[in-house]
Amino acid sequence: MKTALKCSLLSLGLLMIGNASAQVPALATCTRSANLLACVDADGNAYSVNTVGNTLYLRGFEKAGQRYWAQTNSRFGQLTFFTGIASDGEAWVGYTRRVGWTTINRFSSSGGSSAKFTCSRITGC
Repeated sequence: MKTALKCSLLSLGLLMIGNASAQVPALATCTRSANLLACVDADGNAYSVNTVGNTLYLRGFEKAGQRYWAQTNSRFGQLTFFTGIASDGEAWVGYTRRVGWTTINRFSSSGGSSAKFTCSRITGC
């Protein structure tokens, strides 16, 4: 799975938990306003998350692959659908479903990656 996809899924997971600023990895430097969270990690990767109603807009830059990426997440109750695209043409789609403190995640990408995994607030992914 590409780093950008991992990063965007991590971002989504952090936001689904609720308090994104408290959950950002310790080596990331972040700036936060009412609707925007922008971070740069120790490796030079950057991402931002903007919230508008029930929609999250994620944008980022993957240092290792030298590519930009964007992802849009739309939430409908306990279900969130997401679609994304990277500057090299890779695209992905998926969903996250919340069940109590657990999320069930599934995605597939045009690069051939696909996965289904479960994450818990207590035990992680």
